[in-house]
Amino acid sequence: MKIETQTLQADPVPRLGAWSLRTVITIVIFMLFLLVPVYAMQTDSPYLLIQFSRILVFGLAALGLNLALGYGGMVSFGHAMYIGIGAYCVAISSHYGYDNGLLHLALVGGVTALVAAPVGWVALRTRNIAFIMITLALAQMFYFLAVGLKQFGGDEGLPIRQLSHFGALTGSNIGLYLALLATLGLSLLVLQRVIRSRFGLILRATSADERRVRAVGTSPLGYRLVAYVLSAELCALAGYFLANLTAFASPAYMAWTASGELIIMVLLGGVGTLIGPVVGAAAFLLLEEGLKALTDHWLIIMGPLIILIVLFLRNGLWGAVSDHPRGRH
Repeated sequence: MKIETQTLQADPVPRLGAWSLRTVITIVIFMLFLLVPVYAMQTDSPYLLIQFSRILVFGLAALGLNLALGYGGMVSFGHAMYIGIGAYCVAISSHYGYDNGLLHLALVGGVTALVAAPVGWVALRTRNIAFIMITLALAQMFYFLAVGLKQFGGDEGLPIRQLSHFGALTGSNIGLYLALLATLGLSLLVLQRVIRSRFGLILRATSADERRVRAVGTSPLGYRLVAYVLSAELCALAGYFLANLTAFASPAYMAWTASGELIIMVLLGGVGTLIGPVVGAAAFLLLEEGLKALTDHWLIIMGPLIILIVLFLRNGLWGAVSDHPRGRH
């Protein structure tokens, strides 16, 4: 299995100060996200707020996967595992009466690093199908581990009685949504800097031709491992928010099908583009919701639609947007 990326040829992020079409659309997208809670309050539509919160959660997770897949060429079928780890860090600590949000975040970051570093170290010593199978196998191992934890709900999952309590996360859906949106925006800014840095250049170079990177005296393993761990941390952070959103942690969050959906979101939005995975997550979840409202057999329609989009828009929905400057840099 090979997913082609053109991250070195394409500008991965809009240039700062360039009023390009992509820049304008990005601003419009975030303005629309900001208007969602206002509209939800005016129309008394709490479900709308929850739906768009899910879009932000999976947009954040897709951003994380895209760092590994789009810029590092690492096709991981196990990144949903980190969403589950983030959710269970919140659920298990809450189960024992610890509801401090900062503690939850510290646990999410620490546990994810402890898992992702050795997983990445093992998997990155292989390439292509072997890498895919290792990430899939290890993710399934954690899935069955969660199923086997009967004291924490087993395959039925673990309800969270006391959500994270600090700052905006005080049980308010609007507060949670705004914290999510702020986290997504900050993550985009950080990733922009990372991708434009020397680290990002070397990471993209290893994806294009690892042998040439070695030939100039640079070992790609360290760069790829750091990128893998960073991508895992973003997915775990999405799991942290998902647990607070649903007040629940489930082994289903770690299933290989969830990892497959993340890959589809990245492909749908645009592999190796900055905001493309967010667009892909929104398109995937809104399309799913719309088709579910039309028919019980929505998967029969959704599958071919996604295939057609990926076939005819090889660079995804965001890649189809031209980026000609509308003003001076």
